[in-house]
Amino acid sequence: MPHESYDPRFATYVMFNAPLKKLASGFDWAEGPVWMGDANCLLFSDIPGNRIMRWSPDLGLSVYRAPSNFSNGHTRDRQGRLVSCEHGGRQVTRTEWDGTISVLAHCYSGKPLNSPNDVVVHSDGSIWFSDPHYGIGTNYEGHKAEQELPCNVYRIDPDGTLEAVLTDFNCPNGLCFSPDESKLYVADTGRMFHKDPTHIRVFDMASGRPKGGAVFHVITPGAADGMRMDSEGNLWSSAGDGVHCIAPDGTLLGKILVPEIVSNICFGGRAKHQLYITATTGLYMIALNRRGVQLP
Repeated sequence: MPHESYDPRFATYVMFNAPLKKLASGFDWAEGPVWMGDANCLLFSDIPGNRIMRWSPDLGLSVYRAPSNFSNGHTRDRQGRLVSCEHGGRQVTRTEWDGTISVLAHCYSGKPLNSPNDVVVHSDGSIWFSDPHYGIGTNYEGHKAEQELPCNVYRIDPDGTLEAVLTDFNCPNGLCFSPDESKLYVADTGRMFHKDPTHIRVFDMASGRPKGGAVFHVITPGAADGMRMDSEGNLWSSAGDGVHCIAPDGTLLGKILVPEIVSNICFGGRAKHQLYITATTGLYMIALNRRGVQLP
């Protein structure tokens, strides 16, 4: 079975007869899945391939956008529009309903962003994204370039104002809010070609801005990249051996074992109970006895 249990609670989260399915393969580094409920499809990035892919249970695999400006992470805003992090343009964009693309953020303090990576939207309409240097460190996932800003987490206010809200990371990566938005979780995956500590940190959002930042959990093997929440407040994180499920107190509950290094995940399907997994060259899915926190 594709499961490992470390806590009795995890046995109620998985089903013995639900297989891990490989839906598609042939990618160079699959990333950034987002479920488009109204279109009954999943969008995800093949970053080195410079394309956004679309998978549908009805139509299978197709190309959604190419070139994609080396897009990485995606989410949807409160109006259902696609918000994307682009390594190539070093920017965050939004795809409007008419198909045009608007730039939401591309520089800070007069300097270009590094390579926006992952993105989430708060219920107040603000957009939060991480900006590590992975897309400019080499030519593999973008264009090699000089780093001019620290690797921060930023907030785009609904009026367009850009604010650096977290500035003490080596390389912030995946991020997500708790179901009630009282906490913000951010993965620090470390700088390229360095042996930095890698961990997930948790911040208190009572004031509307992140406070604290204690280490919440350390993923092993590998490191946390993309993360999502289920409706009970459990954190599901990518890892070197699959997907790890972590309780709100930081306890590892169990693992979904995947035969490739996992980059990112999202919940989707008719009841938001299917976990979609981007893992190196492949796209996988497994049905769970849990519902994810996911925009429509």
